[in-house]
Amino acid sequence: MTDTPIKITRRGAVLEVTLDRPKANAIDAATSRIMGDVFTEFRDDPDLRVAILTGAGEKLFCPGWDLKAAATGEAPDSDYGKGGFGGLQELRGLNKPVIAAINGICCGGGLELALSCDMILAAEHASFALPEIRSGTVADAASIKLPKRMPYHIAMELLLTGRWMDAEEAARWGLVNRVVPAADLMATARALADDLAAGPPLVFAAIKEIVREAEGMRFQDAMNRVTKSQFETVERLYRSEDQKEGARAFAEKRDPVWTGR
Repeated sequence: MTDTPIKITRRGAVLEVTLDRPKANAIDAATSRIMGDVFTEFRDDPDLRVAILTGAGEKLFCPGWDLKAAATGEAPDSDYGKGGFGGLQELRGLNKPVIAAINGICCGGGLELALSCDMILAAEHASFALPEIRSGTVADAASIKLPKRMPYHIAMELLLTGRWMDAEEAARWGLVNRVVPAADLMATARALADDLAAGPPLVFAAIKEIVREAEGMRFQDAMNRVTKSQFETVERLYRSEDQKEGARAFAEKRDPVWTGR
């Protein structure tokens, strides 16, 4: 995929996905379909355990939907491919950690894409906004996700006004995990990815499925699904060699060797 707007780097068990679509890293339907294929392959490859999503350059992570494509007739309900817009928002069964490394402006669908990741790291100069209201459209995914990720009134202010938020404020409200100097962004993301890649993949899968499925459930209903063996990833974990290895390693006072089996 060297001639595509998505650059792929495979580093051991870590997949780095870089949006590289000058000038703004905006996503049109064709780019979204490519991203859907990339993240589907990541999901299904047993040798890959963690992904990093970032943007090329130092100014823009992603402004979201390509309004130039929209101006030439691309509809908001175009075929965005597997996983919906950006390949992540609706990708079923993605039970591996994904880290967003925000290298600049992150707005509109770009912010929605970041919200689809499990952790968000931001460069000090990064900024965030949902300006859809100013172009007469709705930030639909953000309207669902954002009020669950930060205080309701702050989320609604962002959605209703389209105002900008800098990285420091985003960290203060818990929108991002960490703010680092721009020069350290990818090194920090890679160190985090390597740490995760060395962890227990079956446990990560179980965590992601439980969190995803329990989001709209009452606590006891979610717990009942666990105890009644209704989460596939949890059952796989409980029957795995990795769980036995974890117990053995603890008893033998050594680091476990995870195989994902």
